[in-house]
Amino acid sequence: MTNSSTALLVVLFAAGGVVTWIAGVKLSGATDALDNRLGLGEALGGLILLSIAGSLPEVAITVSAAASGNLALASGNLIGGIAVQTLVLVICDVVAGRERSLSFLACSLIPVLEALLTIITVSVTIAGGLLRPSVNIGGVVSPASLVIVLLWFAGLLIIKRVRNEMRWQVHAPNAHPGRPHRRMAHPKAPAPYDGKSTTHVAVVFGICCAATLAAGVLLADSGNELASRAGINGVIFGATILAAVTALPELSSGVVAAKLGDYQLAFCDIFRGNAFQVCLFLLADLIAQRPVLPHQGAANSWLGGVGVVLTAVYAAGIIGRPMHVRARLGSDSWTVLLLYALGVVGLVAVAK
Repeated sequence: MTNSSTALLVVLFAAGGVVTWIAGVKLSGATDALDNRLGLGEALGGLILLSIAGSLPEVAITVSAAASGNLALASGNLIGGIAVQTLVLVICDVVAGRERSLSFLACSLIPVLEALLTIITVSVTIAGGLLRPSVNIGGVVSPASLVIVLLWFAGLLIIKRVRNEMRWQVHAPNAHPGRPHRRMAHPKAPAPYDGKSTTHVAVVFGICCAATLAAGVLLADSGNELASRAGINGVIFGATILAAVTALPELSSGVVAAKLGDYQLAFCDIFRGNAFQVCLFLLADLIAQRPVLPHQGAANSWLGGVGVVLTAVYAAGIIGRPMHVRARLGSDSWTVLLLYALGVVGLVAVAK
C-alpha cells in the first residue's frame, strides 16, 4: 500500500466500505436464516458463532493490524468502535417514529442486562490497559484479555438463563418491544431466504464471511496508510472513521429492526456485539505474540470510558422510558449525541 497513490488508496478504502456494507447485510440475513433453521442461538457454541459472524469486519481489522504490529489501530478500532456502534441507536431512534422514543417502546430488561455486560467487559478492558507488559501469561496473553472472554462467557450464560426462566414481569403501558429473538417469525416480514435450501444459505454465509474478512483487511491496510499520509493519529482514525465504516452492517440491521418494530432487538444487537468486540483483544494478543492491552494508551482508555457512559445512558433510558420526542429523538439519544461530541473533543486533547 505504501507505493500506491493517494487517489487509489481512497478508492480501495471506499471499495472496502461498500463490500463491508453489502456483504454485512447479506451475512446478517444468512446468519438469521441459519439460526432459525438450526437453532444456533439455543446452544452456547451457536451463540459464539453468531457473535463472531456479526463482528467479522472487526476480526479482520484486528488480525491485520496486530499482524503488522499496528497495535494502536487494533486497539482504537476495538475500543473506539464501542462508542460509534452505540451511536447506531440514535439512527434507530429516528426510525422508531415521531410519537415515542426507541427506549420508551423497548419494554424489556433484557437489553439492560446486555448493556451491563458491555459495561463490565469494557471496564475490564480499560483496567487491563493499566497492566505492565511484563504481567502476562506465557509472554503472549494479557491476563485481562483472558478475563474479558471469561466474563463474556459467564454473561452469555446468565442472560440465556434469564431469557429461559423469566422471574419478573414488566408492565410498560404503550410499549411495543417486538420479537425477543429473530427465531420467532415476524408477522409482516418474510423469513430470510424463504424458499431457499439450507445448503444455499450456508454457501451464501461462507461467501459473505470471506468477502467481509477481505474487505476488513483492505480497510485496515488502505485506511492506515491514508491516516499516516494525512497525519491523523492512528487511535483517532481507528476510533472514528474506521469504526464508523465497520459499523455499517450494524446500522443496516438496526434500522431494519426498528422499521419492523423489533425495538428490543435493536438494543440487544448493539449491546451484544459491543460486549463481544472487546473479546477480540485475546485474538490480537495471540496474533501479535504480545499483550496488546498495555499498549492501548490514554486515548483508547478515554474512548472506552466514553463507550461505557453512552451504554449506561441508554440502559437508564430503557428503565426511565423518556416519553417526549424532539426532532424524532428521545432525551437519552440527545444526551448520547452531546456526550459523544464532548468525548471526541476530549479525545483530540488526550491524543496530543
